[in-house]
Order: sequence, then C-alpha cells, then structure tokens
Amino acid sequence: MGIMSALIVNDDVNFKFLKEVLDVTDGNLASHLKPLEENKFIKVHKGFLGRKTNTTYSITKAGEKAFKQHLKALEEMIKGLE
Repeated sequence: MGIMSALIVNDDVNFKFLKEVLDVTDGNLASHLKPLEENKFIKVHKGFLGRKTNTTYSITKAGEKAFKQHLKALEEMIKGLE
C-alpha cells in the first residue's frame, strides 16, 4: 500500500500509522510526503494529543484526481498487455 492508497480510503491518517503500514523509516516517509504536500496532493494537519505532537495527513481534491488518473493509466496499460 502506498501513501496515496492509504489516504484515498481514510479521512486522515497520522505519521505513525503511515510509517508502520508502509514499513519505512521516518526519513524515508518524510521524503515521500514532502513532494506530495508541495504539489498540493495532500494536506498536513499538525496538532496535539495531550502533550504529544500529532501530525495527520489527508488527500486533497487535486490529489484524489491525480491518483485516480494514475490508476486509470495503469489499468489501460495492463489492458494493453493482455
């Protein structure tokens, strides 16, 4: 499962969840999240749970559109191989 896959089926997810589900390091995950945020495909929400920081991510309309276009292109490519 990729970042966008996790975000398209959830309202929002936190950093820890993404890290565990994708089985990546903090740095690796952060390096993948940054361009998604810069391209406005995801929104970052920083807050607190008690005294601990809690960063969550959600997909934007632009991100949803781009991801669905990506999936459509992959489907068409697979159909072309059959």
